[in-house]
Amino acid sequence: MYTILICDDDRDIVSALDIYLTSEGYDTIKTYNGKQAIQAAETHEIHLVLMDVMMPELDGIRATAKLREGSNVPIILLTAKSEDTDKILGLNIGADDYITKPFNPLEVIARVKSQLRRYTSLGGADKGPGLITVGPIAMDDSAKVVTVDGEPISLTPIEYNILKLLLSHPGQVFSSAQIYEQVWNDPAYGSENTVAVHIRHLREKIEINPAEPRYLKVVWGLGYKMEKGGN
Repeated sequence: MYTILICDDDRDIVSALDIYLTSEGYDTIKTYNGKQAIQAAETHEIHLVLMDVMMPELDGIRATAKLREGSNVPIILLTAKSEDTDKILGLNIGADDYITKPFNPLEVIARVKSQLRRYTSLGGADKGPGLITVGPIAMDDSAKVVTVDGEPISLTPIEYNILKLLLSHPGQVFSSAQIYEQVWNDPAYGSENTVAVHIRHLREKIEINPAEPRYLKVVWGLGYKMEKGGN
């Protein structure tokens, strides 16, 4: 799961953000000034930073610049409406986005998910030896966990193994017989309908619109593939 670094000198805001993010399954690290944020980033694996602009000791703009010297994790600035100049400066020195206070919890979660999705899909995150990703779909094979947009999904063992096969070979077409033989380890006599049912269930779990899949696609007359770009 992803770890979000929260930095704001208003402890009520930090507490509220912590509640929003942990309810979505994220881990959080709470800090209250730029110096603490930098120290936390040096000692923990961080996947995204929520950074207030106006803070004592070290403000968010300077803290963002310092973090950018050694990290490409997404940074979302937390700004007041009156801080337009700081928004522009923050984006110029490496912040990825900003949220204006007071903020809507749903907007915070949406922005966080969007930035994490871009970060992982572009290869910015350290995926580790057991992590396979295509678009928003990530499989941690060592932990046997699959997430879509950072959200864990529940798969049967058969669904998991079909997804693993396709994720491991993006763009490659596998016939129903090939999928059956590799996943079930049995001869593929009469396997087409069985595979089709599992593919349908899998799409319902990983696709936004299973009727118009972006990732797990059929190649008519040939089989199935995991689309590399999700087009």
